[in-house]
Amino acid sequence: MTPTRRRIGQFIALTPLLALPFAALAQNYPSKPITVVVPYAPGGGVDIVTRIVAQELGGALGQTVIVDNKPGASTNIGMAAVAKAPADGYTLLTASPTLASNAALFKKLSFNPAEDFTAIGKIGYAPLVIVVPANSPFKSLKELIDGSKREKSELSYGSAGNGSSGHLASELLIQQTGLKAIHIPYKGGSPAITDLIGGRVSFMSINPLEVISHIQSGSLRALAVYGSKPTDTLPSLPTTQSLGWPKLDATVWWGLVGPRNLPPELVQRLNGELQKVLARKDVQDKLAARGAIVDSGSAQKFADFSKSEIVKWGQVIKDAGILAD
Repeated sequence: MTPTRRRIGQFIALTPLLALPFAALAQNYPSKPITVVVPYAPGGGVDIVTRIVAQELGGALGQTVIVDNKPGASTNIGMAAVAKAPADGYTLLTASPTLASNAALFKKLSFNPAEDFTAIGKIGYAPLVIVVPANSPFKSLKELIDGSKREKSELSYGSAGNGSSGHLASELLIQQTGLKAIHIPYKGGSPAITDLIGGRVSFMSINPLEVISHIQSGSLRALAVYGSKPTDTLPSLPTTQSLGWPKLDATVWWGLVGPRNLPPELVQRLNGELQKVLARKDVQDKLAARGAIVDSGSAQKFADFSKSEIVKWGQVIKDAGILAD
């Protein structure tokens, strides 16, 4: 086994030997408020999803669940805080795609994204969509791809920043289809969307909830949704799989993790209550209104998903030569 694979395989060991002395603790857990760290500023998608789940999870556990925003350094500040916290179940993290991508983007971190967290459970995901300005000559994804190979001047695509989900999804699009375009990174999604509407960039890969109003008003045109499943937000939009690219799949996703060596009894308790909360229609409806599709399951399922994301996006980053800012 190579060192890289060994590190990834160690991510979220669900039954660590060090957890055994904590069995008695799990019987009375939780006996005080639980903190869920969101490594983003308040008001964004990860924050909103976390607050919906935290409120309901607190009720299920009979304890207050506090949401603590720790933004900065491409989410590394918040992730480091949880990685270094006691493995007692009282400090958790809402993980998102940066948990997978930062392992490859940053060579010097104070924690190891592939080793220093214990999976609790996935919350859900939102598939990204490919959008172009309303005045774009490209009416389909195939036209965009074919047109990029004919254009005398290279097409461009915008993103919320270097290494963001939209950036990586567009690089995957380039690698899978041969599309030719240069990356224009912005400091956040809003200025990138503004320039897309104005035609200063050719396309974007983005969470549909961020641009649905512009699509409905006619200032942007959606060409396809990444993956194999249509999105409820834009149900008539073709999927990239249906268009002939089975490996072209990109989502933003959310899940709960704790520090490394979180006792398995606590993982089981938290996962069980999380699955019950996510099975409720009222919770699913609240998340759906924010563009999130519930995708719960066992802690092992989330651990396996996280490992696959680390491998997938690590390869995309390596092949594209992406470096963190």
